[in-house]
Amino acid sequence: MADTKGAKIIVENRKARHDYFVEEVYECGIALYGTEVKSIRKGTVNLKDSYCEISDGEMFAHGVHISPYEQGNIFNRDPLRPKKLLLHKREILKLLGLTAREGYTLVPLSLYYKGSHVKMALGLCKGKKLYDKRDDIARRTADRVIERTVKSRGQMDD
Repeated sequence: MADTKGAKIIVENRKARHDYFVEEVYECGIALYGTEVKSIRKGTVNLKDSYCEISDGEMFAHGVHISPYEQGNIFNRDPLRPKKLLLHKREILKLLGLTAREGYTLVPLSLYYKGSHVKMALGLCKGKKLYDKRDDIARRTADRVIERTVKSRGQMDD
């Protein structure tokens, strides 16, 4: 399980929590080049529409867009290149078995600093149906209305 206490979040993939049920969260390192780290420190990274894939016993994150560093000139890398994720072999094999089940996928949930290292929170997710998304939206709206009502009634009593 990913323990993000004391970590400074760089970017979150909000769309992932909207489109998927997150079953489990894993923490992994990410192999980056120097100009990519500098670009991440500026906050020019996007996790939208990203996913993870296991091939040849290694895990890669696809669709993670890290904008080229402005002062990086020839050392800049392709912004959409697959980034290698750093996990133990047994964790990769476990995730391979879990994603083999129908409907499960690995989705990057967030990038954050843990100490001086950039880490990724990786979610084992199951896709939501349209009616599940509507239920979530309706539940959030109802909670907001209830909260507003309770707050306004508290102000009337004073």
